[in-house]
Formats: sequence, C-alpha cells, structure tokens
Amino acid sequence: MTSVIQNLGYLLASILFILGLKGLAHPRTAVRANRMGALGMLVAIVVTLVNKGMSYEYIIAGIVVGGIIGTVMAIRTPMTGMPQMVALLNGFGGLASALVGGAALVELEVDPGALHASLTQVSLAIGASALIGAVTLTGSLIAFAKLQEIMTGNAILYPGQQIVKALLGAACIVLVAMIVANPANHLLYLVLCLVAAVLGVLLVIPIGGADMPVVIALLNSYSGLAAAATGFVLSNNVLIIAGSLVGASGVILTMIMCKAMNRSLANVLFGTWGAAGEGAKGAGMEIYEGKVKSTSADELAMILDGVTKVVFVPGYGLAVAQAQHATRDLANVLKERGIDVKYAIHPVAGRMPGHMNVLLAEADVPYDELIEMDVINSQLPQTDVAIVLGANDVVNPVARDDPHSPIAGMPILDVDKCKTVVVVKRSLSHGFAGIPNPLFAMPNALMYFADAKKALLDTIAALKEQ
Repeated sequence: MTSVIQNLGYLLASILFILGLKGLAHPRTAVRANRMGALGMLVAIVVTLVNKGMSYEYIIAGIVVGGIIGTVMAIRTPMTGMPQMVALLNGFGGLASALVGGAALVELEVDPGALHASLTQVSLAIGASALIGAVTLTGSLIAFAKLQEIMTGNAILYPGQQIVKALLGAACIVLVAMIVANPANHLLYLVLCLVAAVLGVLLVIPIGGADMPVVIALLNSYSGLAAAATGFVLSNNVLIIAGSLVGASGVILTMIMCKAMNRSLANVLFGTWGAAGEGAKGAGMEIYEGKVKSTSADELAMILDGVTKVVFVPGYGLAVAQAQHATRDLANVLKERGIDVKYAIHPVAGRMPGHMNVLLAEADVPYDELIEMDVINSQLPQTDVAIVLGANDVVNPVARDDPHSPIAGMPILDVDKCKTVVVVKRSLSHGFAGIPNPLFAMPNALMYFADAKKALLDTIAALKEQ
C-alpha cells in the first residue's frame, strides 16, 4: 500500500471519528454516531494492518488474547461496575502508550534508519508517552481501587503533599529532557516510568468524595493525550488525531463537570473536599432526631393518586439496586393515569459522567423525559412529588444554603422546593461528600427506607391494588 492510499484511509477514518463525536451531541443521532466511530476505527485498523512489513503472528495473538479478556470483562461487569471498568480501560491505554514508547526507544538503537522524524522529535514524544502513560496507568488503578472499594474512597492526605507532587513533576520533566539528550540510555526511560507511576498514585489518592466523576473524565483525557504522543512516536497520523480528539473531549467534559460542581479543576486536583467530608462523618446526625418521617409503598401509592406531575431523581442508589427498569415501569403506570413524568439529571450524579443517562437509556426511558438540572430546577416548585432514588449530595440543600459546607456552591437539584419529596434510601447514611443531608428532615420530606428496586415494585403493586 502506498503512503498516499494509507494517508487517504487515515483521513477517512479521522473524518468518521469527528462526525461520530459530533453526532454524539444529540440522543437521536447517538447510535448512528457510535457506528460511524466504530467504522472509522475499522478503517484505521485495516489500513494499518495491510501496511507492508507487518508481522501478523503477534498481532493475531494479541487480538485473540485481548478479545477474550475484553469479552469476559464486558459480560461479567454489571452496570454498577461501569465506572470502575472505564477507569481500568483508561489505565490500559496509558500502559499501552508507555510500552510502545519503550519499544520505540529500543528500535531507535537497533535500526536508526526507521526514524520518520528527527531524533529529537521522536525521543521527546517517547518521553511524553512514558510520562503521561505511566501517570494514567497508576492514577487509573487507584481510581479503580477507590470505586471498587478495595481501598478507602475518601481523600488520603499527608504533610507536604503539594510539595512532593511538584518535586516529582519537576523530576519527570528533567528525565524527559535527559532522554531527549541521550536516547540510548534506556535506564532513564525506566526511571521516568517509575517516577511518573508514583506521581500518578499521589495525584489521585488525595481526591475523594464527590470528585470521582471528574477524575474519571480527566484520566480519560490523559489516556487520549498519551495515545497522541504515541502517534508522534510512530509517525501515525490517525493515532495523533484520535488521541487528540479523546484528550480534548476529555478536558472539555472535565471542565463541564467542574462547572457542575462550582469548582475549578485545580481545586479538584489539589483541594481537600474529601478530607472535609471525612471529618464531618458521624457529625451532624442530630439534625434528623425527631424530624424524620418514614413512609411505605401503600402511603406512597396514596400520595401519587391524584397528582399531576412527578419527577424522578436517579442517583447511585438506583444503579446499585439495578432499579432502572422498575423506575420506568412505575413511570409508565403513572403516565397511564395521565400524570406528567420527568427525570431530573444532575451532571455528576452517580460515579461517572453520564452514568444516569446510560442507566435509564438501558431501560428504554425516552430521552426527551431526561431533563438537565438547569431546566428542571425551574419546574420543581410546581412539581407535586419528587422521588429521589439513592441520590444524596446532588439534592443536599446545604450546598445552596451553607457557605461553610464542604459542598458550598455546588449547583444542586432543588427537590426541597417540591410540594412533597420522597427519598428512597436504605438508611440515613452520608453520600460521597460525607455530610448529613437536612433534606431528609424537612417538613415536606418522607423517607422510604428500602432497596430502590423493591420499593418501586411494591409501589407499583400498591397502585394497581387501588
């Protein structure tokens, strides 16, 4: 295959990637956009594999082994485990970039004539692949461990952490410069990978609480940047473009998530929200004493009888209980009675960007019933009943009312302004931010202590018996 045909193939793949990303902006075109992105990747793979001089034995072995591992992971991972799986896949992307960078460094010594660019450019790209790839790998593994509850999900702090991270970052930059100056010294590459790996760990362990969705988006961006750097190592245009698209979209998504929490990216990376939440754990529980009113399926069914507008607020508790189908079924029962039903979506609800949208889409909930926070908030005062399903911090009014709260300033869903709020929750336990929620003790609030799926199914049965 000539370089012209190869580049035309890569150009076609890149166009498909861009059109795919554009299509993902709207639910009606999202499925087609996914297919376009997959087609673009197929074109890129085929064009790469038919390139002359390719050794297929290891490629086929990699496809078989990787395919088996990926299939098993996809089958065995529940929907509630998707954030962890995304974190793990981000880490794999970083690992791949670091390994390709190391292989390219060895190839430079074996066959200097294989260079498609200047030695300085290639060695700089190799250093960037190692740095970003190693940070992405270990940072993603820590994020996975936190989400999987293998380690504490709270912030882990230590004296002088910012200074330590700054020193490690500076050391990484110096090591990259030394690799550029002396690419033949492979020990420098290994040291860079090791230091960057430690930096990745230290960057993520201080992040906890409700910041985890932002971390997932940011690590996704890192994996894209690592892939782009690897594209420069291999002089592969489609890898550069695809990596840049992933990196840029990840950064944009990260900024959107930060805006949704009224926090800067620097505050997420270097702040101590998790520490504040940890300190508050167990404190403030007295706000519930004598004020919390519990309810049941029969009572909720009576409340829903005769109302005109109901808003569901999905949270991580819905995902844990796998209650998305039960939520849809209850919504359908209500709609058959002429009740207007909507779903209020907070940008950081759950443990990853778009978590609630994906769960509800899995249950075939009409996308036009999913209303973003900025729009639904103005409708909540006219809402008869808000049913909160396992959400906690995103409906906590202290974010709006208490300037000293750890989540002060974070935009929330104003469900406390509804005529009645029913919170379906197993207990009065804290959310990710580790602080109590005064909503549970408000006069218009009722607590339904139960698994979300069971509570909804019981409510459906009670409605049908009326």
